[in-house]
Amino acid sequence: MDAAMLADALNDRLGPVAIKGMTRLSGGASRETWAFDAIRADGSVTELVLRRDPLGRPSEPGAMGREALAITAAGVAGLAAPEVLIWTDGPELWESAGLVMRRVAGETIARRILRDDSYRRARGALIGQLGQFAAGLHTLEVTGDFPAPAPDPLGELRELLSSFGPVSPTFELALRWLEAQPPPLRGPVLVHGDLRLGNLIVGPDGLRAVIDWELVHTGSPAEDLGWLCVKAWRFGSGLPAAGVGTREELLAAYRAAGGADIGLDELRWWEILGTLRWGLMCVSQAQAHLSGAHRSVELAAIGRRACEQEWDLLLLLEPEAAAQAAAARPRPSGEPRADPAPFGRPTASELLDAVREFLTDQVMPGTSGQLAFHARVAANALGVVARELELGAAPPDADPAGLAEPASPADLAADVAARLAVANPRYFGQP
Repeated sequence: MDAAMLADALNDRLGPVAIKGMTRLSGGASRETWAFDAIRADGSVTELVLRRDPLGRPSEPGAMGREALAITAAGVAGLAAPEVLIWTDGPELWESAGLVMRRVAGETIARRILRDDSYRRARGALIGQLGQFAAGLHTLEVTGDFPAPAPDPLGELRELLSSFGPVSPTFELALRWLEAQPPPLRGPVLVHGDLRLGNLIVGPDGLRAVIDWELVHTGSPAEDLGWLCVKAWRFGSGLPAAGVGTREELLAAYRAAGGADIGLDELRWWEILGTLRWGLMCVSQAQAHLSGAHRSVELAAIGRRACEQEWDLLLLLEPEAAAQAAAARPRPSGEPRADPAPFGRPTASELLDAVREFLTDQVMPGTSGQLAFHARVAANALGVVARELELGAAPPDADPAGLAEPASPADLAADVAARLAVANPRYFGQP
């Protein structure tokens, strides 16, 4: 990152500044996020954040401008959004498209927000604040800078799934279910597209800012609400709406703030669509790694998370079959295997365990930011490999490409349960 180039870009908004403390933040598989300070000659400090496209992996033309426009419009309307100082859709300011915002103090890590005592009051307030934010966002004027909504919200997902080849009969089941009973037509309104824990900055009293607007578009207002209820974004909480409330509370808060009268059945449709969408995004991000377009341990690991979304879809669509498959699932011991050892000791399993210990006990405690995050991802990926070695080769009926089409709910559930037992066995116990 060229600090002098960044300082020059900020000159019109902040005057002459020096850039200090440039730090890559963890997370963000599709965009880079950097925190830094802009320091004036008098010593005053402005805390800022730069979000940009990864070098060599640009977003679609105009995407950064749409994001900046939407954030600015939300802020002008009094919604919880950061202030954008400058943005560009080209590489001239910081080597790729990006935007600079004022940094908002607060917590973004979902598990801390959901568990720490310091956010107890925030948890009680968040469901109402999220309903209010969504209602306010959905009343903003939609301009020609935003693309018109697709007439069929499933069209892009169908096209994406077809491009992967035979990936998941469970995803096909979900698509057929969604196509058979479309929801009411609404909108178009401005949709954040990724409204969830992890993209919220939260203080002790609640919501301070909604961030990561890269998926902003026009569509049905129920899309944002359904995405808030996707199980992946509850982070282990038993409460279905963003991990902090019930679906009924979310809809009531949304209506009270002037939002549309959306019912539980409509919300459920969009929750199922959101679960399918995240599953396909997992596959897509893994494909970026496998194709060589963007080699990344994070993207590689995300590919194995697709079975979590398959499981969530089965819990929504075929709960009885999922319950039976969970009871009969294979259960890895979690211990490194010492025998057989045809190539000598340590065995492959024991070597994996040693490298995991190195990452978790030595690398992670001594690092922070992106390196610590990727060390944790790598350690989790080694755990997947160790469980796969222990459980051995999957039987033919556990191969998603080999299942009959359409497969029975019991066969689908058994297949997904076998893969989830390897990818993340703790997921079975998450509410």
